[in-house]
Amino acid sequence: MTLPAPARVGMPLDEVDTPALLLDLDAFEHNLETLERTLAGRQVRIRPHAKSHKCPRIALIQMQRGAVGVCCQKVSEAEALVDGGVTDVMVSNEIVGAGKLARLAALAKRARLSVLADHPDAVDALATAVRGTGASIEVLVEVDVGAGRCGTLPGEPAAVLAAHIAGKPGLRFRGIHAYQGGAQHLRTPAERESAIASAVDQVKDTLAALKRHGLEAEIVTGAGTGTYLLEAASGVYNEIQPGSYVFMDADYGRNLEADGTPVHTFRHSLFVLATVMSRPTPNRAVVDAGLKAHSVDSGNPSVAGVPGATFLRASDEHGTIQVASPFDLPLASKVKLIPGHCDPTVNLYDWLVCYRGSRVEDVWPIAARGAFY
Repeated sequence: MTLPAPARVGMPLDEVDTPALLLDLDAFEHNLETLERTLAGRQVRIRPHAKSHKCPRIALIQMQRGAVGVCCQKVSEAEALVDGGVTDVMVSNEIVGAGKLARLAALAKRARLSVLADHPDAVDALATAVRGTGASIEVLVEVDVGAGRCGTLPGEPAAVLAAHIAGKPGLRFRGIHAYQGGAQHLRTPAERESAIASAVDQVKDTLAALKRHGLEAEIVTGAGTGTYLLEAASGVYNEIQPGSYVFMDADYGRNLEADGTPVHTFRHSLFVLATVMSRPTPNRAVVDAGLKAHSVDSGNPSVAGVPGATFLRASDEHGTIQVASPFDLPLASKVKLIPGHCDPTVNLYDWLVCYRGSRVEDVWPIAARGAFY
C-alpha cells in the first residue's frame, strides 16, 4: 500500500509530516550540472544508476539532460522505470530464474533493454526465455575487475562467454560491464586511482581477447560517483554509471580530495526530515527517525545545520542526538539528517518531498520503492 504523501505543494517545510524524505532542488540541480561540467569534452556517454533514486521522474530528467538511459539492478525496478516512461534501461546485474527471465523478455518488447551475464548457463536460460516472443535483449559480459562480487575473469574467459552470447538467437552481444564497486568509497585519491588503474588494465586485456575472437565491445561501461572521472579519462570506458551523485550521502562525504579535505564536487541534496519528540536532558534530543527511517549500514546519519550535534544511535523508531547546547533542537522542532547511505534509505520511502528554499515545490513518487525482486 502506498501511503499518502507527507506534504503538499506550497506547504512550508516546517509543516511537513515526519519522518519524510526531502530533496533540495537547488542542490539536486547543481549536482546534475556539475556532472555535465566535469565531463565536458570527454567522449563518454552517461547512464546514471537509478538504483539510487528509484524514481522515474528523476530518470527522465537525467535523460532530458543527455543521459542515454539508466541502470537498475532488478527486473521489478526496470518494470517501474519503463512504466514511468523510461525507454532505455540496463539491468546491470545477473538475472536468474524462469519467472524473472520471462518478465525481462516481456519488458524488452516495450523498451530497449540490456542485461549482464557471467555464466554460459545463464545465457542459455535467457535465450530460452526470449525464444518465440519476438523480443531482443542486449547482453553485456560482466567482468570482475577487483570488486570480488559477480563477474567472469577478465581476458580469455570473458571473450569465450561473449562468443557464446553472440551465437544465441534473440540475444545481441553489446560489450563488457566492468564496475569496480569497492573503489567508490576508498578514502584517498591515490587509493581510488590505483584500484581503477588495475581495472583499466583488466579491461584492456579483455578487449584484446575479444579482438582475437573476432568480436568488438561497442560498450565498455562501469564507474560510480567516487571514481567516474578516472574511468572517463581512461581511454577505454565509453559509458559511465554514477548514481549517488544526484543525492550524495554522509559516507560519500568522507571521501577525500587531493588536498586532504572532504570531497566537495557534489552537494548533499537528500535529507530525512525528523521532529524532536523528546528533550530529556540538556544535551540529548530524541527524534522520530530511527532504523525504519534511514539506513545505517554505512554509518549513522549526519545532522545538518546544527553545529556540534552528533547522531549517536538509532533504535526502531527513535534517533538519539547529542547536542552542544541546551538551546539546540527544542521540543517539536524539525531537523534535517544526511543519510549514511542514500540508496537503501530511499528504498524506505514512497515519496520524495522536493523543496526550494523553505517551501515544498513538488512531490515525486518513488515508484520502484521496494522493487527488489
